[in-house]
Amino acid sequence: MPLLFWIIVFSLIGSALSVLAAGVFLLIPEQRREHLLPHGVSFAIGAMLGAAFLGLLPHALENETISDAHHITMTVLFGILGFFLLEKMVLWRHCHHDHCQIHGLEHSHNHKHKTAGYLILVGDGFHNFVDGVLIAAAFLTDMHLGIVTALAVAAHEVPQELGDFAVLLHSGFSRLRALLLNLLSSLATVLGAVLAYFSLSGMEHVVPFIIAIAAASFIYIAVADLIPGLHQRTQFKETMQQIIMIGAGVSLVFIAHANLH
Repeated sequence: MPLLFWIIVFSLIGSALSVLAAGVFLLIPEQRREHLLPHGVSFAIGAMLGAAFLGLLPHALENETISDAHHITMTVLFGILGFFLLEKMVLWRHCHHDHCQIHGLEHSHNHKHKTAGYLILVGDGFHNFVDGVLIAAAFLTDMHLGIVTALAVAAHEVPQELGDFAVLLHSGFSRLRALLLNLLSSLATVLGAVLAYFSLSGMEHVVPFIIAIAAASFIYIAVADLIPGLHQRTQFKETMQQIIMIGAGVSLVFIAHANLH
């Protein structure tokens, strides 16, 4: 199968299937859903950090076009700072209020207007487009790295999409309309992946830096958006469950990366 085929397939896995999974998750009774969600967030943290430190960064640093590792580490640093600025500009978290946690476990009840819902969709479309670029860049570096990256994207997209659904429902959208609009927004991942495939082919010197930005993205979302939500649960039992699920996420990436090679 041509590489473009696999890029499109795994871009869909990282976006559309995560939206459908979030939609199915919403059908679970609310009390059970609130019990399961923290475990899913913990698992996503582990998968994203594992993908960043065990997959993406080693490949970026080992690329033969890179003469100085500092160029990659500086890219990661500026990437993290850039995502911080994007979040401040309401493009990443899609939120107007100080206590709204789209990527976390709680959601503001102040989003009652459809304009807030449409802002969610625009911001999510941009986020998905960037994810598609990162997935394509990973595949152009190494087929196995692309698979691991797409799986990590899917892992963090499910809790994010749940947050998006919550805001859309509070903005007055029906469940079906929220699902269809989120699916449409998720197609931006495929668009970003296809455009990146054609624009990055033959530009091997650029790909390692995009891989470094992908690592920065995963690190930032895990540390800045997901981990703070876990700190709201401080009981020893819950803490141990968080550690186990984070470890499970890291282990999945490690095993997948090892077996694929």
